[in-house]
Amino acid sequence: MILAGTQRKGQADKPWLVFLHGFSGDCREWQLPGGHLDAYPRLYLDLPGHGESASIAVSNFADVSRLLERTLVSYNILNYWLVGYSLGGRIALYHACQRPDGLLGLIVEGAHPGLSDEHARASRRASDAHWAARFRQGPLEAVFADWYQQPVFASLTPAQREQLVALRSHNNGTTLAAMLQATSLAEQPDLRAALAESTVPFFYLFGEQDHKFRDIARQLSAIRHEIPHAGHNAHRENPVAVAERLAQILRLSTKDTL
Repeated sequence: MILAGTQRKGQADKPWLVFLHGFSGDCREWQLPGGHLDAYPRLYLDLPGHGESASIAVSNFADVSRLLERTLVSYNILNYWLVGYSLGGRIALYHACQRPDGLLGLIVEGAHPGLSDEHARASRRASDAHWAARFRQGPLEAVFADWYQQPVFASLTPAQREQLVALRSHNNGTTLAAMLQATSLAEQPDLRAALAESTVPFFYLFGEQDHKFRDIARQLSAIRHEIPHAGHNAHRENPVAVAERLAQILRLSTKDTL
């Protein structure tokens, strides 16, 4: 079993860029900024419970990491950068901490490295159980209307919220709920120490209006990039600026990683 994906060709001497979307997204999520990087071969994946991978169920982060590894092998991807947003970023962080062969660099946007406090874990577990129950019961339009009222999405305009609700409501609520709980922040290890020990180049993107994840970025041994005129979903709100940052990172880094 492997994850569904969409690939785009690039130059043979360039490393692959493997894109991981956020919760309730799919392989299309990164394609707008990724399209500005057409010199690089790109793989946009559907995570378990999402898109064409909706039928794939996992129990934890280790399951997802193994699925990702098998998927990369199936595409014969030997040298690659991981680019992930939110949930996809947390999966990228976990996978990088397993020290996989061929990983050249790590770029995440708005991704949490893990909770270190047990009270916070218990609170998050209860919150995600509540949301999972709502996703299972639906209707998804009403669930996502409330989902995008959470503080982390405060920078969204009403029109942006409506667009996201319409886009995300095509999902399968049952498989989303299963993935939400399997990869809950409550179940994720605190990866700060492992990331600090990693020798893989590590870059962290956050929107200038995303104050929570600006503060989180400061806790990590990553090179930080602030994306102007954007909140938590920076690559959607300002895809050109994100594409420019990705191009800059790759231009300066890939010379040393191949």
